[in-house]
Amino acid sequence: MEQSSIHPLAPHHIPGYVAGADGSDVLFTAMVIFGIILVAALGVFYLTLHAIPERMAHKSNHPQLQIVGILALLALFTHNNLFWAAAILVAGFRIPDLLTPIESIADSLAALKAKALGEPQPVAEAPEPAPAHGHHGHGHPHAPDAPKEES
Repeated sequence: MEQSSIHPLAPHHIPGYVAGADGSDVLFTAMVIFGIILVAALGVFYLTLHAIPERMAHKSNHPQLQIVGILALLALFTHNNLFWAAAILVAGFRIPDLLTPIESIADSLAALKAKALGEPQPVAEAPEPAPAHGHHGHGHPHAPDAPKEES
């Protein structure tokens, strides 16, 4: 066997990024690994960014947590940034309860009117609290399935 001689015009030093004769390509392999890591990192960043409104609402125990979650999901699936901005705004600000002070003012005015006219003062009816989910009235004395007391 004859020893192969290098062509006189061929460079004596070949850079490492040139594909080898055996088909291995170090630069291509490195770029594929880098590309996979980059796509995974961008995906994690994108999903983390879309979870910010839900995290804000969850941390502050926001009463509109489900609306914030729905808006964030709509923004995620439709790529409509308006939904995401609305979710941030809803999560960031609590809507003030304006009805309770107005009802209190109305009750106070009714009591003052009754006092001025000499009528008996109206008693404000306190609303009954709604039963918690999953209880369905079991154990409550006024529930239809509770045993009735005999006198």
